[in-house]
Amino acid sequence: MRKQLPVEFIFQLFSLIIAVIIVHAAYVSIIRPNATAILEQQAIELNANPDFVPERSTYVVIRDFEQEACFILMFWAISLMGYKAVLTNRERNLLQLDLLPINLGTSILPEDAREYSRPIQALPESQHGYLLPRALLTALHRFRSTRNIQDVSSTIKGICESESERLDSELSMIRYIAWAIPSIGFLGTVRGIGQALGQAHKAVQGDIAGVTQSLGIAFNSTFVALLISILIMFLMHQLQLTQERLVLDAEDYCDNRLIRNLQNQVQ
Repeated sequence: MRKQLPVEFIFQLFSLIIAVIIVHAAYVSIIRPNATAILEQQAIELNANPDFVPERSTYVVIRDFEQEACFILMFWAISLMGYKAVLTNRERNLLQLDLLPINLGTSILPEDAREYSRPIQALPESQHGYLLPRALLTALHRFRSTRNIQDVSSTIKGICESESERLDSELSMIRYIAWAIPSIGFLGTVRGIGQALGQAHKAVQGDIAGVTQSLGIAFNSTFVALLISILIMFLMHQLQLTQERLVLDAEDYCDNRLIRNLQNQVQ
């Protein structure tokens, strides 16, 4: 586990940098130029025809700085969840392996624990920290030392519970991002309303263009932030569900493949 922490931190850092570069490049080269061109065209048509009703453009909706920050956080959160989903899938693949090759009707005695530990220890070193190998090895070592089946069952349950808590705590960064996105949207709302109030004197004189544009900033930022937040929360809950199923399936694997075949004395 100690070797995975720096790798995950480096991945988080570089994924954030890449998200900033890609999103900002898209905004500078595509989104903001198109939004500016659309607004200028709409202004010309409004001056020519007072009854003209401008269409709502996606470029205009997402052109402000708050929406850009929300998209950066969205892609960052998706990359973090993708990283964790890949790790979870790798651990789930171990559930398809027969790590305890036991013939039908064969029991595992305390003296046999070392022998049955060898196939697990022969796994690649990168897999030694996965939940299933850790639970099986710890259970076999505990059975060899205590010769108590109930103690082995409690050990497996404790490992699975601690793994579940660890996985849940590692989602804290994603939860923070899911909270930060709508907060940034509300900041855009405050900024837009503040700009609108600053141009209230123009609205009194009949010029409502500036007020309308400022209110557009307010509502568009909240709209985009809430949509992105819904997507992030959905993906996060799917990831959490996958991790919980992994822990439950690993515990069932240990119960069916190991504990059911343990025997503390020769019959």
